[in-house]
Amino acid sequence: MAEMVDVYDCEGRPTGRSIPRDGAVMPAGEYLHYATAVVRDMEGRFLITQRPMTKSWAAGWWELPGGGVRAGETPLEGCIREVREEIGLDVSQAPSTLLYRYRNDDASGDNYFMDIYEFRLDFCGADVRIQEEEIQDFAIATWDDVVACEQAGEFLHFRRLACALGASTSK
Repeated sequence: MAEMVDVYDCEGRPTGRSIPRDGAVMPAGEYLHYATAVVRDMEGRFLITQRPMTKSWAAGWWELPGGGVRAGETPLEGCIREVREEIGLDVSQAPSTLLYRYRNDDASGDNYFMDIYEFRLDFCGADVRIQEEEIQDFAIATWDDVVACEQAGEFLHFRRLACALGASTSK
């Protein structure tokens, strides 16, 4: 059965319609919703994930865990689910903050909202269980490590993450 997602208006409000996610092309003024997680350990380091080489887009690049918000979920619920599925961590009871939301408008129909949430969690690498279809590897990285990935041209949506964190940054 196809994964269903809600359709949102230009203000980020659900329209009441749901569509299959696969192959969705959004007309002007309609959007999907995604959520991604800045998961930080007690030392302030970031859990970043590496996309598998089998991905058709940005194979091998580093990113934050996250993905599509399913029909009936709030963006926060979708983010918590994606973190659990992709890296095996339960952030549902961790303190969370919505750091940033942006809207992407694209002539090709790749219209979406992205929410970036931050979670602080007491965890270590041994606690991480990656979903191999979605994640090739992971790292617990300092901000300097994340910047180095960006400088190597291997970190997705770095500018948005930097904006979310206020990116002066010695984050």
